[in-house]
Amino acid sequence: MKRCAWAEDHELETVYHDTQWGIPEHDDQKLFEMLMLEAMQAGLSWLTILKKVETFKQAYDDWDYHKIALYDEQKVEELLNDPGIIRHPLKVKAAINNAQKFMEIQAEFDSFDAYIWGFVDYKPLMNHWAEKKEVPGSTELSDEISKDLKKRGFKFLGSTTVYAFMQSVGIVNDHVEDCFCKYLTE
Repeated sequence: MKRCAWAEDHELETVYHDTQWGIPEHDDQKLFEMLMLEAMQAGLSWLTILKKVETFKQAYDDWDYHKIALYDEQKVEELLNDPGIIRHPLKVKAAINNAQKFMEIQAEFDSFDAYIWGFVDYKPLMNHWAEKKEVPGSTELSDEISKDLKKRGFKFLGSTTVYAFMQSVGIVNDHVEDCFCKYLTE
């Protein structure tokens, strides 16, 4: 089977690519998890994050944004001392902030799903790349979403991070043309 080249170096990347990446996601809990994992990944490799997915879930209460929004300084210290996660103080505090902002968007739009998918009229964007080097790191749309999220108070969600999130939850389909996953979700 032919797949995107980035997903052939490590088993975790292969499984993620084959079972999750580019598949449209509409569950708010999962959208929050992926948004936070992408924020944690900023400046690091995605493989580093994939290796820590389970410990992130344990440390962050299975990414329950209701609980995360209420984390106090004691919980922040606990997280900063957990070797199984990314212990960057600003990223830890950003997760708390972003949980609060996430719920504000839910209150305004009825769901984060309605908010984020509204940018693409609720239909995944299908790109047609022949090879990995053609896939952009960001787009005008990721710029727009990043700016809107920042205006709403979100942290660690620059355009490149937002574009990676868009790819991860299927808002944009960037599987290369000869990848077996390319048309599985159409």
